Amino acid sequence: MIAQGAALCYHQAMRVLLVEDQEKIASFVRQALTEQGFLVDLADNGDDAYELAQQGCYDVIVLDIMLPGRDGLSILRHLREQKNPVPVILLTARTGLNERLEGLNLGADDYVTKPFYAEELIARIHAVVRRTSGHQQSVLQIDDVVINLITREVRRGDQQVELTAREFSLLEYLMRSPGRVFPRTQILDHVWGYSFDPSSNVVDVYVRRLRQKLDPTGERQLIEAVRGVGYRIRPPVKDASGP
Repeated sequence: MIAQGAALCYHQAMRVLLVEDQEKIASFVRQALTEQGFLVDLADNGDDAYELAQQGCYDVIVLDIMLPGRDGLSILRHLREQKNPVPVILLTARTGLNERLEGLNLGADDYVTKPFYAEELIARIHAVVRRTSGHQQSVLQIDDVVINLITREVRRGDQQVELTAREFSLLEYLMRSPGRVFPRTQILDHVWGYSFDPSSNVVDVYVRRLRQKLDPTGERQLIEAVRGVGYRIRPPVKDASGP
């Protein structure tokens, strides 16, 4: 079976295809990734996984080797033969060197041996995506608001701001394009990753939470509402003292 729909190709939160046939492991990993703000599609057999990998648009594939249907190495081999560059992290219960070498030689970007800690897998996902994407920027800043994309820390001035994973993804999405107005429906697609009822007010709820956390007094709001359209990050204040 395939959990959740095929991936949208335009998204901000990192999208992961998790391929794992052991229900307990899949549930554990999926929950850990979701809590960190990842958008996760799940496949529990090799045939569905291969279909999703071809049709979807993923930042990384976490791929178990031993699967019903196509095995993980077969999926990896066919993706690379098709010049699909998506980063792949292999999951394996075996500790033998030959299998790991075969996976790396086929084009895997990394591997994790079971059992493993969720924190280790998350760190490896971030590492391979940074390495393969070529994006070196790890900090975004608008005026005195700074977010670190690696540590996921947010500061306003000298104050640290505690955000949930979803709040962080929303703020990151808006801060990547200061001044650009994002419709609510577009924010839903990019940050939540699946369709909501158009009448849903979840975006407004999360924007209110962000505003309260970033500026409890309401005097220096970073996020502006554009009536009838959506939201934007207030463009940076330009220094008017220059020539």
